[in-house]
Amino acid sequence: MSESADKRPMKAIVLAARPGESTGSEDPFFRILQPLGEKKVIDYIMDGVNRLLPREEIYVVVGYQQEKVIEHLGSGYNYVLQEELLGTGHAVLQVAASLQGYEGDLLILYGDTPLFRPASILGMINRHRLKQADLTIFTAITDLPLPYGRIVRDQSGRIVDIIEDANASPEVRSIRELNVGAYVARAEQLFPALKWLEQGAAGGTVLLTDIVHRLIRSGSRVTNYCSYDPDEILGINNPQDLEKAEFILQKRYLRPARAEEHSEIHFGTGGWRAVIGEGFTMHNVRRLCQAIANRIITQNAEDQGVLIGYDHRFLSDRAAWAAAEVFAGNNIPVILLQEPAPTPMITFASDLENVAYGLAFTASHNPPEWNGLKVFRSDGSLLLSDETDEIEASANALSSQDVVKIEADLALAAGVIRKSDYTNAYVDAVESLIDLNAIRDAGLKVVIDPMYGVGQVTLDIILTEARCRVVTIHGRRDPLFGGRSPAPDTHALGLLSTIVRDGHYDLGLATDGDADRIAIVNEQGNYIAVNDLLLLLYYYLHEKRGERGAVVRNLATTHLLDRLAAHFGERAVETPVGFKYIISAMQETSALLGGESSGGLTIRGHILGKDGILAAALVVEMLATSGGKTLSELIEQVYAITGRLYTAELNVAATSEMKVIIPKRLAEKPVKAIGPYPVCSVSHLDGTKFLLENDNWLLLRFSGTEPVLRIFAEADTPEKARELVDWGRSLIYEN
Repeated sequence: MSESADKRPMKAIVLAARPGESTGSEDPFFRILQPLGEKKVIDYIMDGVNRLLPREEIYVVVGYQQEKVIEHLGSGYNYVLQEELLGTGHAVLQVAASLQGYEGDLLILYGDTPLFRPASILGMINRHRLKQADLTIFTAITDLPLPYGRIVRDQSGRIVDIIEDANASPEVRSIRELNVGAYVARAEQLFPALKWLEQGAAGGTVLLTDIVHRLIRSGSRVTNYCSYDPDEILGINNPQDLEKAEFILQKRYLRPARAEEHSEIHFGTGGWRAVIGEGFTMHNVRRLCQAIANRIITQNAEDQGVLIGYDHRFLSDRAAWAAAEVFAGNNIPVILLQEPAPTPMITFASDLENVAYGLAFTASHNPPEWNGLKVFRSDGSLLLSDETDEIEASANALSSQDVVKIEADLALAAGVIRKSDYTNAYVDAVESLIDLNAIRDAGLKVVIDPMYGVGQVTLDIILTEARCRVVTIHGRRDPLFGGRSPAPDTHALGLLSTIVRDGHYDLGLATDGDADRIAIVNEQGNYIAVNDLLLLLYYYLHEKRGERGAVVRNLATTHLLDRLAAHFGERAVETPVGFKYIISAMQETSALLGGESSGGLTIRGHILGKDGILAAALVVEMLATSGGKTLSELIEQVYAITGRLYTAELNVAATSEMKVIIPKRLAEKPVKAIGPYPVCSVSHLDGTKFLLENDNWLLLRFSGTEPVLRIFAEADTPEKARELVDWGRSLIYEN
């Protein structure tokens, strides 16, 4: 792109003067103000233009019901009246007086084309400038029989004309390339061409398509940008078109978008996570670490330093070194773990060393293409939202020039970065909470599945020292995690279940990618739901080990914990999703156990974070002291106290539109009943949770770590739980 083309100014013209087709009623179908989804038809094209230009650079040509258009769009735009509706070219000419002397590009769009993708508009502008064209036409190739102008080309492929459908011969109608109705043009050539056409126009009618032939004959450069999405070329002329557009929007609304991030850092419930190469880049790692370093310097906490660990994910080790260079460059001492480590160990070490912050490069259970960063306080607890919000805003305001760093070899030689290992200290801390002698006496046979993550070393040491017979699967490092997410759910543990069942093992244990979550299978190879695991451990700690205290759970975790706590005369505390909230509530109530249905838990007296290694060791101890009872028998013992509830869950790929539409839909239509089941109350603690009778409930919330809408339900029967989830799913498909 030449410097002059790149720097040419741009303004936009949006044509919004004409009504639509007559519908047989007294008033025509005023297409641009028809409701479409959550907005009006014209709003979609205006949103696209507003991303490119400020309002003062946008001209809206109004005519029919101009007052309503202006009232709807609001102030700030330049409104130009087309008193007589004499064609699209005539409409553009009404702006000429306001742009006298303007030499720059004009983006011309129709207000009744709501389905244009922002990328297509940008592509058209980009092509216009790169080609240094005088006119660029938005075209599409389709077999749809649409009444649009046909693009006529010569044998060399050069555009020579646009022939309107009404004037086209059967041969021309067979042309598949259509004029969609958007342009970028040089104002200094467009306006003179339109005025020339106006002088010779019959009845004064001038169409934009007529300028193509005129500009070509005058030697101007005419090119096109081609759309490959047949859905975006639909214009709204009648109610039938509007119905088609609603269907297309619904398709887009339900179609998962690729995870693309614009070099911005966003913290969720479990830290910062992003797709590698999109949001997770070394540039963003350095910016984020500089923001944390700035915070440390402001707090005069440099002497405390930072501790940095990492897991087996692709680029985790590189990110850890990049982070260390930034902190060292800011005169902040760094303890760098010398090998991949579980997140619970990093949490433990952060507390042990009382560092200003602990950092763990991991994306936990997310798919292999993700990576991220968890940030811990001096005590090992995750940062709360107000803290991450400040760090996030600070990081996103930084550029690469704002980052201070020093080469790792220099920092190592100077002792500003030093390597360390906390495996033994962490193992000792876990073993101090476990009855190793009881486990040794039981002689259990255990299979562990770290899912190619970092849980193997520490868990293997603990169980081997407890004299368990241990077999490990999926223990080697694989940054692709065997081609799936390292999430220990029932679908991922097929091999573990088979080995436990066929090998007559007592127990199977699995941890997620960074070993802060757990899943188990019983002696029959059957998956034990985490809700049941939490029940078992709370019962065991309270009744068998004689410890007392409340239980803390997030709002997506079983209410059977509440029933069990009530039986014990203890409190049950509900929190939003995010283990930081569980830890905060545990500290406030001195709770005995805190956990979540996704597999994270911890106990009083241990680290202020979830720990899959500790959880696994506790399960082994519980089984070893059961008096010969199996896990199946133990859970039935607890059910005899609490009764049964059944869960169902569904994850739906979420678009950004869903995050706006669904909460708005729920707010506008209060739900009194879900099918035949009355709603007792509604909680908005995190998402929307409908509380029904007998501890039944339905929750809809958007994940803070992945682009999905999670739908959870718990009910008296599996069928009822599924019925509640299906009702939640139906909200997504409502028109």
